[in-house]
Amino acid sequence: MFKTIEWTGDGVRMIDQTLLPVEEVYRTCRTYQEVAEAIRSMVIRGAPAIGVAAAMGVALGVKHSSAPGVAELRSEFETIADTISRTRPTAVNLFWAVKRMRGVFEQTLAGPGSEVEKIARARAALEEEARRVLAEDIAVNEAMGRHGAVLLHDSTTVLTHCNAGALATGGYGTALGVVRAAVSEGKKISVFADETRPFLQGSRLTAWELAKDGIPVTVITDNMAGHFMKQSKIQAVIVGADRIAANGDVANKIGTYTVAVLAHENQVPFYVAAPLSTIDLSLASGDEIPIEERSSAEVTHWRGIPTAPENVSARHPAFDVTPHRYVTALITERGIAREPYAESLKALFEKRDALPVSK
Repeated sequence: MFKTIEWTGDGVRMIDQTLLPVEEVYRTCRTYQEVAEAIRSMVIRGAPAIGVAAAMGVALGVKHSSAPGVAELRSEFETIADTISRTRPTAVNLFWAVKRMRGVFEQTLAGPGSEVEKIARARAALEEEARRVLAEDIAVNEAMGRHGAVLLHDSTTVLTHCNAGALATGGYGTALGVVRAAVSEGKKISVFADETRPFLQGSRLTAWELAKDGIPVTVITDNMAGHFMKQSKIQAVIVGADRIAANGDVANKIGTYTVAVLAHENQVPFYVAAPLSTIDLSLASGDEIPIEERSSAEVTHWRGIPTAPENVSARHPAFDVTPHRYVTALITERGIAREPYAESLKALFEKRDALPVSK
């Protein structure tokens, strides 16, 4: 099984998702700036994976810091955190991870000892915490898969949008984690992966993952989803999320809203699988979620090849927001939430189930 991201003695090693499925290449980021650029350029993508990368980027930055004292290290930490936080504005896991690492950093520096001892202790603690973020993410995904698998019946065909698998997480996956869990229970599950323009995460990444696992997958273009739903060829839709507001509105890859409306029209259940770290209770609704606007060249070109007339304008919002009324259920590591989401999501945060951590 491939590893999306891992901490090594040389730096943060990650699979380059921009080259899949043609090449399986692994990059080692040796500085926090390289980690930030990998996030920005989508070498690594997917909200949970971005969170893991952010945690490791912070740890890497502090590890290589030459700050002579605590005050200087605190100043450098702010530069590291700001650099990483500016990479992708929509995925809340990124900010969650940076905040978590900041807490460990401050707690460690507040302890006893000389400044040299505090700095050494901070480096070790941040590396340990980054490793823990990765291990917890995999455990969270596995728990999410177990909860979500009960929603899928035998001989179900699932439509996915974008990639919400092991590549989008520390491992196992959110939406694809549910599929994997159902298959491991002996259910016959097949997948329609829509290609997900303009970055083609569905055809390049989701299909690649599922083919490796031997799970039947059929690639369709984005504009075929309604056709197959109307023919009753799709029994469920499962997607991931980059941020979920307190009322259950879901920000996910652009095109998710369209799929949700089609599912509603054709009475196909629309499920969202996401960890609690993706849920932002500070936002009342999806109207408050910042939407990243990426380069228009990603719409008018594919790997440098023009796909539109020269000098025409193009837009590329990377995400859209699906209103909660179209969401059948939200699948998390602590269980399944349904309407009214303002109540059910809050209840999940208050639940304190022990979660085993994958080794």
